[in-house]
Amino acid sequence: MILSTTYSVPGQTVTANRGLVRGNTIRARHVGRDIVAGLRGIVGGEITDYTKMLAEAREQALDRMIEEARSVGANAVVGVRFTTSSVMQSASEILAYGTAVTVEPEV
Repeated sequence: MILSTTYSVPGQTVTANRGLVRGNTIRARHVGRDIVAGLRGIVGGEITDYTKMLAEAREQALDRMIEEARSVGANAVVGVRFTTSSVMQSASEILAYGTAVTVEPEV
């Protein structure tokens, strides 16, 4: 599956637009991690547990978007974007979305 943040793929021609595809996941924070994060906020530095959690959430959202793109017959997704939103005080949604297309090599 080809993924692109632009609306074209170099060396490829879009032959069919398969529509909007998306994948999301919602992750809740862990109380223990919140305590460590609070301490890290005092002394400064990266909160590696949250960094890892968000990286995993982005990958899961991407995987779900790709799965949806395949289900509609696409071999590429263009205009890929991520967004996040707070669902409740201790949970956030990560959403990956884009336009599923079929591409073929330029002749």
